[in-house]
Amino acid sequence: MTPLKVFTDLLAGPVLLDGLREAIRPHELLLPEKTATSVLSQAPDDPAMAEADIILGQPSTAGVLASEKLRWVQVSSAGYTRYDTPEFRNAATARGLIVTNSSSVYDQACAEHAFAFLFAQARLLPQALATRCPNGSREWWALRRGSRLLEGQSLLLVGYGAIGERLVKLLAPFNMRITAMRRAPRGDESVPTVGLDELPVALAEADHVINILPDNAESRGFFDAERFAQMKRGAVFYNIGRGTTVDQLALNDALADHLAAAWLDVTDPEPLPEHHPLWQRDNCHITPHTAGGFKGETEALVDRFIENFERYLKGEALRNRVM
Repeated sequence: MTPLKVFTDLLAGPVLLDGLREAIRPHELLLPEKTATSVLSQAPDDPAMAEADIILGQPSTAGVLASEKLRWVQVSSAGYTRYDTPEFRNAATARGLIVTNSSSVYDQACAEHAFAFLFAQARLLPQALATRCPNGSREWWALRRGSRLLEGQSLLLVGYGAIGERLVKLLAPFNMRITAMRRAPRGDESVPTVGLDELPVALAEADHVINILPDNAESRGFFDAERFAQMKRGAVFYNIGRGTTVDQLALNDALADHLAAAWLDVTDPEPLPEHHPLWQRDNCHITPHTAGGFKGETEALVDRFIENFERYLKGEALRNRVM
């Protein structure tokens, strides 16, 4: 076999890149003059991309489609919004281009982040950590009596993929009543699953609604004033999907009216402007798009790529294929 050329714009140190180079030998590793600033940001196009058979990272769609040699792209994130357009999909199909993402790198971390949100809300951790109320005081009793057990509470997952599956496993010991919503239920889900037409009823029944929707044309603004109005009084909303799937001002109004709290890892835009009303709400808690992050993240990205590269060389099905 003629040695393949693998281009990566990963923000990785020399030791990790040397390990990747050794792992794919005798195939060649190509590096850019400038790398991306994070796994989520698009790197600038580089002349070496035109020589590549395979790309790992965040290449621009124009750079991908301009490369005549390219056979496979592994996106270094779970999201692949910029590639998820009819134009790119049609072009990729026409030339037989394979696209995989890195969802298996981030599913556990995102599930644990949602898990932490749920527990922090149930145990009223933000309020408890912000007070020094003495044992036996009115505030102390309010915290004790306001804390809840997750057992028996209902949870709705809006969007059900790898993250949802992991979260369901994490929550198994707590005997929650878990339902998922998919536009087209497959029938192999591990929890009861409803379609879009049944969503209003599911929203009205859920104590907790966790949004894991990706960003695409169908999901943008999915959680709007109408859908928040369908949620019951005292429900809690969580977003670890994409900020663009939520109308932030509609969420703010719902928090002022009937929702107990919101826990957000993503917003639109990111970060929210300094004077955005969600920052002023005591019942809105925001982390800065850190749900997928963990120590060893970049090493895991490289390991998953190497695993898929070996599959590619053997002609086996690639993991996390999205096109």
